Amino acid sequence: MPPETATRGDVLAILAAIAATDEDGGALAAGPASQLANSQTLADVASVVIKDGRILVSLDIGSSSPLSWEPARAEAQRQLAGLPGVNSALVSLTAERLDPPASKAVASPVAGAKPAASAAGSPSPRGIASLRGIKRIIAVASGKGGVGKSTTACNLALALAARGLAVGVLDADIYGPSMPKLFGLKGQPRILSNRTLIPLEAYGVKVMSIGFVVEADSAMVWRGPMVAAAITQMLRDVAWGDLDVLVVDMPPGTGDAQLTLAQATPLSGAVVVSTPQDLSLIDARRGIAMFRDVGVPVLGLVENMSYFVCDECGKHHHIFAHGGARAEALKLGVPFLGEVPLEADIRERSDAGLPVVVSSPDSAGAKAFAAVAANVWTSVNTR
Repeated sequence: MPPETATRGDVLAILAAIAATDEDGGALAAGPASQLANSQTLADVASVVIKDGRILVSLDIGSSSPLSWEPARAEAQRQLAGLPGVNSALVSLTAERLDPPASKAVASPVAGAKPAASAAGSPSPRGIASLRGIKRIIAVASGKGGVGKSTTACNLALALAARGLAVGVLDADIYGPSMPKLFGLKGQPRILSNRTLIPLEAYGVKVMSIGFVVEADSAMVWRGPMVAAAITQMLRDVAWGDLDVLVVDMPPGTGDAQLTLAQATPLSGAVVVSTPQDLSLIDARRGIAMFRDVGVPVLGLVENMSYFVCDECGKHHHIFAHGGARAEALKLGVPFLGEVPLEADIRERSDAGLPVVVSSPDSAGAKAFAAVAANVWTSVNTR
């Protein structure tokens, strides 16, 4: 049957059948799934999107343990993918994160306090099989859009790769994916027999983005659970292999994407990007507070568009003020990672898919990104 004929009712029927199997003590043995046993409950907890042969389902499991739901989630995804006319299916779990009060009290006052779950032992994320070969996961975030977060994430990844590290980039900015443009990449990822995606590669860095599988001009009109589902799929279903570091370009703001990543895997830390002016720093402050609240170490603050150097006289002009991020970092007790200038060359090379770190490594902009990368690597390895 054509993809359009798969209905929400078909999806709910499969979920209900799985729940009934679980309730009867069948192979799934995931007790919480029995909550799905009636259509009213299903309508309340399941968000379903069916489009172009793809089925996306997000199940709200409240404060339940995701591990107890995993057998039911995997079986539902398998059955939905087998429907005629369906090219792919993703079933994700969304949950409310309930941290004990003592954990939050420890995380908030101390910059970059390490969550208890990862304090002892290796920093390698173990929660998702495809991430087990990754030693560090670093989120690059901003409290608001327009501060150069994605350009910073791209050049940070390339500067880390220039240090001899194996690096990947996950473009989690679902509403505005920029990595295909920044890395000059086109085409769709290849799919292995187990439905795992192979990331594209440029300049020696592995890259995965929602921009590879949707039209460039398409609007991503998705609610929070669907954004969370897409990020979960790019975490779970991508063959990242062995990496020293995975750089995650986060959507701007503080919402579902950040919470999904914080819940799905222990981030090694977060880099927050801001411009120097007060209006941007207000939102950067919120971003830092959010990461602290969910127990993610804050690796530091970057001041982007810090100054402009006149071509004629060589004078530094502080178009967006100057030094605001350094002062804010000192105030909040987080490392200041460096200043990146406002340069036409950075913009032009980014638009051309030629990031300045690899296409003009001796430029002031490239050296600034290299200095930021050195500080990030020091920060993440001293926590």
